Amino acid sequence: MPPPIIHVAVGILQNAAGEILLASRPPDKPWPGYWEFPGGKIETGESAHTALLRELKEELGITVKHATPWISLFHHYPATQVHLHCFLVDDWEGEPHPHEGQKLCWQSPFALTVTPLLPANLTLLRALRLPTIMGITPENNDPATFLPQFDHALSQGLRLIQLRDASLPPPAAQTLIEHAQARGAKIVINSAMPYASTLRANGIHLTAAQLHAQHTRPPFPLVGASCHNAAELDKAESLGCDYALLSPVLPTPTHPGAPHLGWTEFTRQIQGRSMPIYALGGMQAEMLPIAKEHGAHGIALLRSAWQ
Repeated sequence: MPPPIIHVAVGILQNAAGEILLASRPPDKPWPGYWEFPGGKIETGESAHTALLRELKEELGITVKHATPWISLFHHYPATQVHLHCFLVDDWEGEPHPHEGQKLCWQSPFALTVTPLLPANLTLLRALRLPTIMGITPENNDPATFLPQFDHALSQGLRLIQLRDASLPPPAAQTLIEHAQARGAKIVINSAMPYASTLRANGIHLTAAQLHAQHTRPPFPLVGASCHNAAELDKAESLGCDYALLSPVLPTPTHPGAPHLGWTEFTRQIQGRSMPIYALGGMQAEMLPIAKEHGAHGIALLRSAWQ
């Protein structure tokens, strides 16, 4: 008989410095001393959002003013299963204080100084390390002309890039990869898996056709996929992809009359997903707050990333 499922509301508090709040588990609870994101069990008949408000009030003494649904995932422990319903919390009243005998610590997602982290939270930490904006390089561009635009975008803070141009000569691609990684940016190569290994990119981005044909996760540290419907999102999750792009959300300049999802359908299709989802199609940088309000981890930009 499978272990019971415990539904948990999880609050990921982020301060102005981009740090996240972690709490240690008290001595009288399972996994004492392990660090985790604040939150707690969802009671019968209670929504995840209501449970989040109650738990953070009880645990930290704060009143949540704004929280957006994020990813949702299952984790199997030896004696139970937990279903984490995660929220990004960016506005609250009061200063977080430990109300249940726990310790609190603000941490950079990229350099934790507290250990160990509760196993179920490791996946959340990896997802938090993904930037909220992805830049997708144009196809058939002149490498010499594009490099200054590329470097300018890096100087403005772009830290996740999809190299889409399969016709780009390997030396030119290598130059872009080196420039990106020198700035601390991650770069994934669209579709060409051997190409990605040879040039030491950070990962691979699967086309929808590749996603359909793939039976196991490609052996790269970072794996993403292009999706256009719920079935493709299901496949990306089953492969263990680190993220997915869902498109087209809005009309695009190149296909103004083509069908698109719209924000309502985008939200419906990504609800309850265990991986971060980026909105693609008709996006501009200023739309990031709108996308996050609809549950997206972030947005993917084509032309506007390089302007």
